[in-house]
Amino acid sequence: MAYLDNIRTFVRVYELGSMSAAARDQRISAAVASARISQLEEHLNVRLFQRTTRKLNPTEQGTLFYHGACKVLDAVDEAEADVSNVTRTPRGTLHVAAPLGLGRRVIGPAMPAFKALYPLINIRLRLSDRKLDLAQEGLDVSFFLGLPEDSTLRLRKIADCPRILCAAPSYLDAHGAPQTTADLVGEAHDCLNLRYPGAPEFQWPLQTPGGVKRINVSGPFESDDGDVLTDWALNGHGIILKPMFEVADHLATGHLVPVLPQEPPIPVQMACLYPHRKQQDPKARLFIDFMADQISRAMQPQ
Repeated sequence: MAYLDNIRTFVRVYELGSMSAAARDQRISAAVASARISQLEEHLNVRLFQRTTRKLNPTEQGTLFYHGACKVLDAVDEAEADVSNVTRTPRGTLHVAAPLGLGRRVIGPAMPAFKALYPLINIRLRLSDRKLDLAQEGLDVSFFLGLPEDSTLRLRKIADCPRILCAAPSYLDAHGAPQTTADLVGEAHDCLNLRYPGAPEFQWPLQTPGGVKRINVSGPFESDDGDVLTDWALNGHGIILKPMFEVADHLATGHLVPVLPQEPPIPVQMACLYPHRKQQDPKARLFIDFMADQISRAMQPQ
């Protein structure tokens, strides 16, 4: 198992580009991660990384070994899945990603219940509102809102997620309530946008009497964290477009109120992506099935 542990650590160092990041991901010390890489290099009699003070860059031999190592780990995962199917005791580790709002409100809180059902499955959860590359990030399952960009992956649709435009009463008292989608364009209103490097130009797709219109909106604040946008809205700094489940409590208390309810945002797809090889992995199937049920419940009207 020691050699296999070395390979797993090498793969994560390669994918994350950092010894310390890989160590945190593997729940080992940076010293242990470094020792594992050194042991591999000594065994192979090659240098796998060029080390600088700031970054690790894979050598040509390191890149070749990475692709071979991934095949080895895939074969081991498939063998473990076969054993799990026979023994009905799924085990192993899943690397999972989810948007911040969904992870904080649904997936994270539900993980202890999943762990109680399947104590031999460990979950490494990453939360980000950015779209992540599963292969580059070493992920097994990625939950997301919207449409996927990578058609080479398996997709499972979970639910249609209702969305809403809303703002704090203090903002509407100061700026007035928009009456039509046209009121959102220009400088009359501050719209708070989710934006991250590489994100497309932001538009709000709204259902109008004339059909769906995609409205170009702008405002003084943008963030790559959806919860930051909610905090800004709660403090009266603008209008947000949010999944209903993320702001349901604030709407119930009146801290946020609906905006343009007659022209609401169109629902967005809630789904998950996973590599084809994970289709037969029992621990991945169990996790997706469990969380799909939790997410579907959260999407239902309160």
